[in-house]
Amino acid sequence: MDLTVVIVNYNVQYFLDQCLKSVFSSGKNLAMEVIVVDNNSVDGSLEMLREKYPQVHLIANEENLGFSRANNQAIAIAKGRYVLLLNPDTVVEDDTLPRVVRFMDEHPDAGGLGVKMLDGQGRFLPESKRGLPTPAVAFFKIFGLARLFPKSKTFGKYHLGYLDPDQTHAVDVLSGAFMLLRKEALEKTGYLDEDFFMYGEDIDMSFRITQAGYKNYYFPDTRIIHYKGESTKKSSVNYVLVFYNAMIIFARKHFSQKNARLFSFLINLAVYFRAAVALFNRFLKKIFWPLFDALLIFIGFFFIKSSWEETVFHGPHYPPEFMYFMVPVYILIWLFTVYFSGGYDRPLKIFRIVRGIGMGTVIILVIYALLPISLRFSRALILLGGAWALFSMLILRSLHSLMAQKGLRAEEGQNKRIIIVGDSKEAARIVQMIRQAGNSAFIGLVSLQKQKPQQGGYVGTIAQINEVIEIYKIDEIIFSAADMSSQSIIDQMAALRDQRINFKIAPPESLYIIGSNSIDTFGELFTISINAVNKPANRRNKRLFDLLASGFILISIPVNIFLVKNPLGLISNLISVIIGRKSWVGYHPVQKPGKLPKIKKGVLYPGDMIPGKQLDQETLNNLNNLYAKEYRIENDFNILIKGWRHLGRN
Repeated sequence: MDLTVVIVNYNVQYFLDQCLKSVFSSGKNLAMEVIVVDNNSVDGSLEMLREKYPQVHLIANEENLGFSRANNQAIAIAKGRYVLLLNPDTVVEDDTLPRVVRFMDEHPDAGGLGVKMLDGQGRFLPESKRGLPTPAVAFFKIFGLARLFPKSKTFGKYHLGYLDPDQTHAVDVLSGAFMLLRKEALEKTGYLDEDFFMYGEDIDMSFRITQAGYKNYYFPDTRIIHYKGESTKKSSVNYVLVFYNAMIIFARKHFSQKNARLFSFLINLAVYFRAAVALFNRFLKKIFWPLFDALLIFIGFFFIKSSWEETVFHGPHYPPEFMYFMVPVYILIWLFTVYFSGGYDRPLKIFRIVRGIGMGTVIILVIYALLPISLRFSRALILLGGAWALFSMLILRSLHSLMAQKGLRAEEGQNKRIIIVGDSKEAARIVQMIRQAGNSAFIGLVSLQKQKPQQGGYVGTIAQINEVIEIYKIDEIIFSAADMSSQSIIDQMAALRDQRINFKIAPPESLYIIGSNSIDTFGELFTISINAVNKPANRRNKRLFDLLASGFILISIPVNIFLVKNPLGLISNLISVIIGRKSWVGYHPVQKPGKLPKIKKGVLYPGDMIPGKQLDQETLNNLNNLYAKEYRIENDFNILIKGWRHLGRN
């Protein structure tokens, strides 16, 4: 057998599906086997594999054994002359597998091989080729000299930036995302070192291959997409600790005692430095906008108070406690209600800020009415302060948006202009997915034919794609994988990589679209086209709706005794919703529920929108799916109104 492809999967079902499609397409003319080792995924990966890829040899672990142990399970039973360790978040070209097998056949000195990797935006990933992380190389990498002088033979050894990325080279280290290994070499070196749980095993294996007398080759004549970071982020403290601990294990294993101590010192220094930076950045990102808003509102309040005093009282009137106690309380309430309303979520929507400030102002006025007279300073100042809070937030975000800085951008994602590259019914199906998701920014289709079809919403052909991007100011391109080969998609991504475009791929007949924003947002992998009920903003809105509805139901209890079928059940449900055990709206109980986002048990169901009709199980399942996929707070409101008589349901 020519080749054994080994893929270790952990909760990345959608990426695994796309990866396997590309692998079987690329290896169709090879004597090949594919082994998937699943590390106890809970996202439906096993079900997907058994249903769509029965030809895959599946090893289903009952716990997460880590990357090295899982790969070793497959290597031990591999029948191929070559073993390819492949990440599930990759897409290979149609000729990748035969090309790399041919290269290994022609180079008997090759123990391992890596290829040119592109990120989700078609940009070259420098980790496609790496040098051995000696203490000096690690020092230059940790303290930024490698980034400042990437092409230097002294400072740029970590990513070998001085080597031409379009030429074949013998290199020290291959990437574990795509590592083709000669089985004969593996028998000499031994398998992956299981002391490495998640990172560092590729460096260790690459080093042992060269120690055994073989070479590692970087082979750029074929490419893969590597989305990267399916479960970790480079900025996370966990990543820093796990990755650099792997470096320490490597140093103790292969370096002299003196060099290992020096390396460990540098690595520990880097861990504390990077961990501190990661924590500070995370804190700064979360607190920046609320802190800036609070400061701006407080400064504005100071001038509003002074102007009001001069205009109404012709001099100072309010005690110092007003500015140093009451105003901060007002600001905290406004910030809290804006946060609860989703005003700090991405994409930033103006309506959420307006709603949050409005809610906060009402709450402040209600509390004001309950305070003793000595603490009731001025309703007018509360209203003026609320107006200033709203105005300052809107102006601040508008300025930020105009400056086109990264981060929180007003209405980001709402005016995204999308084109779909593809023909046939599959492209039309993708269009329908986007429209069902409520994305009104879809521009049109780009045909793969030489002539643009006159019907069907086509705006151009693939040869005109640069003009289409320029004319329509396109932000995002979705490639139909049913109509385009992996190689064609990668060609287009590489050719358009400087256009600042987001790329996504729609696998054939799938209900998801996958992509990766960029290397700057490492690990932000996602599926799109749904507004899932379990999104943080939707969970918050759903809880807010439950509480507001509970308040209204509680006030109207005397009337509800006559309107609701089971008044005692209503009281029980009211208590359960208030304490968070239930929600007023949830999924309809069905015999075979699908995999839906988890929410609290509901009193009412989507089926209550259609009173008086007996709905079958398939219809109820579809209603549950629609509710989960396209959540809107208006849906809960409509279901509540339609099903009011059933609020006492047990």
